[in-house]
Amino acid sequence: MFRVGDKIVHPMHGAGVVDEIVTRKVDGVLRDYYSLKLPIGGMQVMIPTDHCGEIGVRSILSGAETEWVLGQIPSLRVEMDPNWNHRYRTNMERLKSGNLLEVAKVVKGLIGREAKRGLSTGERKMLHAARQILASEVGLAQSISYQEAEDRIERALHS
Repeated sequence: MFRVGDKIVHPMHGAGVVDEIVTRKVDGVLRDYYSLKLPIGGMQVMIPTDHCGEIGVRSILSGAETEWVLGQIPSLRVEMDPNWNHRYRTNMERLKSGNLLEVAKVVKGLIGREAKRGLSTGERKMLHAARQILASEVGLAQSISYQEAEDRIERALHS
Protein backbone atom coordinates (compact mmCIF):
# COMPACT_ATOMS: atom_id res chain seq x y z
CA MET A 1 0.00 0.00 0.00
CA PHE A 2 1.28 3.44 -0.92
CA ARG A 3 1.10 6.52 1.28
CA VAL A 4 0.52 10.20 0.66
CA GLY A 5 3.70 11.69 -0.79
CA ASP A 6 4.89 8.45 -2.41
CA LYS A 7 6.10 8.70 -6.00
CA ILE A 8 4.42 6.02 -8.08
CA VAL A 9 3.89 5.11 -11.74
CA HIS A 10 0.67 4.25 -13.52
CA PRO A 11 1.68 2.36 -16.70
CA MET A 12 -0.64 4.33 -19.00
CA HIS A 13 -0.43 7.77 -17.38
CA GLY A 14 3.13 8.02 -16.10
CA ALA A 15 4.70 8.97 -12.80
CA GLY A 16 3.23 11.22 -10.15
CA VAL A 17 2.92 11.81 -6.45
CA VAL A 18 0.14 10.37 -4.29
CA ASP A 19 -1.72 13.54 -3.33
CA GLU A 20 -4.28 11.89 -1.05
CA ILE A 21 -6.14 8.67 -0.41
CA VAL A 22 -9.89 9.13 -0.69
CA THR A 23 -12.97 6.97 -0.30
CA ARG A 24 -15.57 7.29 -3.06
CA LYS A 25 -18.84 5.57 -3.78
CA VAL A 26 -18.93 4.34 -7.38
CA ASP A 27 -21.82 2.19 -8.63
CA GLY A 28 -23.01 1.81 -5.05
CA VAL A 29 -19.66 0.44 -3.84
CA LEU A 30 -17.36 2.29 -1.43
CA ARG A 31 -13.71 2.08 -2.52
CA ASP A 32 -10.44 3.70 -1.57
CA TYR A 33 -8.56 5.51 -4.33
CA TYR A 34 -5.11 6.99 -4.66
CA SER A 35 -5.31 10.50 -6.03
CA LEU A 36 -2.21 10.71 -8.19
CA LYS A 37 -1.01 14.17 -9.20
CA LEU A 38 0.94 14.05 -12.45
CA PRO A 39 3.63 16.62 -13.33
CA ILE A 40 2.09 17.10 -16.78
CA GLY A 41 -0.42 19.94 -16.55
CA GLY A 42 -1.26 19.10 -12.93
CA MET A 43 -3.53 16.26 -14.08
CA GLN A 44 -5.13 14.09 -11.37
CA VAL A 45 -5.68 10.35 -11.81
CA MET A 46 -7.80 8.30 -9.42
CA ILE A 47 -6.51 4.73 -8.98
CA PRO A 48 -8.48 2.11 -7.00
CA THR A 49 -6.16 0.97 -4.22
CA ASP A 50 -7.32 -2.63 -4.47
CA HIS A 51 -6.51 -2.89 -8.20
CA CYS A 52 -2.97 -1.46 -8.21
CA GLY A 53 -1.34 -4.85 -8.67
CA GLU A 54 -3.39 -5.87 -11.68
CA ILE A 55 -3.09 -2.40 -13.25
CA GLY A 56 0.69 -2.48 -12.80
CA VAL A 57 1.08 0.54 -10.52
CA ARG A 58 4.54 0.55 -8.95
CA SER A 59 7.01 2.79 -7.13
CA ILE A 60 9.18 4.93 -9.39
CA LEU A 61 12.67 3.79 -10.27
CA SER A 62 15.67 5.38 -8.59
CA GLY A 63 17.63 8.17 -10.24
CA ALA A 64 20.42 5.69 -11.03
CA GLU A 65 17.97 3.25 -12.63
CA THR A 66 16.46 5.94 -14.85
CA GLU A 67 19.98 7.07 -15.75
CA TRP A 68 20.72 3.48 -16.81
CA VAL A 69 17.57 3.45 -19.00
CA LEU A 70 18.63 6.74 -20.64
CA GLY A 71 22.07 5.22 -21.26
CA GLN A 72 20.48 2.25 -23.05
CA ILE A 73 18.44 4.36 -25.50
CA PRO A 74 21.22 5.10 -28.02
CA SER A 75 21.97 1.39 -28.54
CA LEU A 76 18.36 0.15 -28.56
CA ARG A 77 17.42 -1.70 -31.72
CA VAL A 78 13.66 -1.84 -32.11
CA GLU A 79 12.00 -3.90 -34.82
CA MET A 80 8.76 -2.37 -36.05
CA ASP A 81 6.30 -4.80 -37.61
CA PRO A 82 5.22 -3.54 -41.04
CA ASN A 83 1.61 -4.45 -40.20
CA TRP A 84 0.05 -1.44 -38.43
CA ASN A 85 -2.27 -3.58 -36.31
CA HIS A 86 0.52 -5.85 -35.03
CA ARG A 87 2.87 -2.91 -34.47
CA TYR A 88 0.23 -0.98 -32.50
CA ARG A 89 -0.64 -4.02 -30.37
CA THR A 90 3.04 -4.75 -29.62
CA ASN A 91 3.67 -1.13 -28.64
CA MET A 92 0.54 -1.05 -26.45
CA GLU A 93 1.75 -4.19 -24.64
CA ARG A 94 5.12 -2.51 -24.08
CA LEU A 95 3.43 0.54 -22.56
CA LYS A 96 1.12 -1.52 -20.36
CA SER A 97 4.08 -3.54 -19.06
CA GLY A 98 5.10 -0.57 -16.91
CA ASN A 99 8.76 -1.34 -17.71
CA LEU A 100 10.53 1.96 -18.44
CA LEU A 101 12.97 0.36 -20.88
CA GLU A 102 9.99 -1.04 -22.84
CA VAL A 103 8.47 2.47 -22.90
CA ALA A 104 11.79 3.78 -24.24
CA LYS A 105 11.61 1.14 -27.00
CA VAL A 106 8.19 2.46 -28.02
CA VAL A 107 9.56 6.00 -28.18
CA LYS A 108 12.68 5.04 -30.12
CA GLY A 109 10.82 2.73 -32.50
CA LEU A 110 8.06 5.20 -33.33
CA ILE A 111 10.52 8.07 -33.81
CA GLY A 112 12.48 5.88 -36.24
CA ARG A 113 9.32 4.94 -38.09
CA GLU A 114 8.19 8.57 -38.20
CA ALA A 115 11.48 9.58 -39.84
CA LYS A 116 11.17 6.87 -42.50
CA ARG A 117 7.47 6.59 -43.28
CA GLY A 118 5.46 8.91 -41.06
CA LEU A 119 2.99 7.87 -38.37
CA SER A 120 -0.75 7.38 -38.32
CA THR A 121 -2.77 9.57 -35.97
CA GLY A 122 -3.03 6.70 -33.47
CA GLU A 123 0.71 6.13 -33.48
CA ARG A 124 1.39 9.85 -33.13
CA LYS A 125 -0.80 9.89 -30.01
CA MET A 126 0.95 6.78 -28.72
CA LEU A 127 4.37 8.40 -29.26
CA HIS A 128 3.23 11.51 -27.39
CA ALA A 129 1.91 9.40 -24.48
CA ALA A 130 5.06 7.25 -24.34
CA ARG A 131 7.28 10.35 -24.25
CA GLN A 132 5.19 11.76 -21.38
CA ILE A 133 5.38 8.49 -19.44
CA LEU A 134 9.16 8.35 -19.90
CA ALA A 135 9.75 12.03 -19.07
CA SER A 136 7.49 12.01 -16.01
CA GLU A 137 9.40 9.14 -14.39
CA VAL A 138 12.85 10.44 -15.33
CA GLY A 139 11.92 13.88 -14.00
CA LEU A 140 10.55 12.65 -10.66
CA ALA A 141 13.30 10.05 -10.15
CA GLN A 142 16.08 12.53 -10.85
CA SER A 143 14.39 15.53 -9.20
CA ILE A 144 14.56 17.60 -12.37
CA SER A 145 11.86 19.52 -14.23
CA TYR A 146 9.70 17.84 -16.84
CA GLN A 147 11.37 19.99 -19.52
CA GLU A 148 14.85 18.95 -18.36
CA ALA A 149 13.75 15.31 -18.47
CA GLU A 150 12.45 15.77 -22.03
CA ASP A 151 15.75 17.39 -23.01
CA ARG A 152 17.74 14.47 -21.55
CA ILE A 153 15.57 11.99 -23.45
CA GLU A 154 16.01 13.98 -26.66
CA ARG A 155 19.80 13.92 -26.25
CA ALA A 156 19.73 10.16 -25.62
CA LEU A 157 17.60 9.58 -28.72
CA HIS A 158 20.04 11.49 -30.92
CA SER A 159 23.28 10.11 -29.47
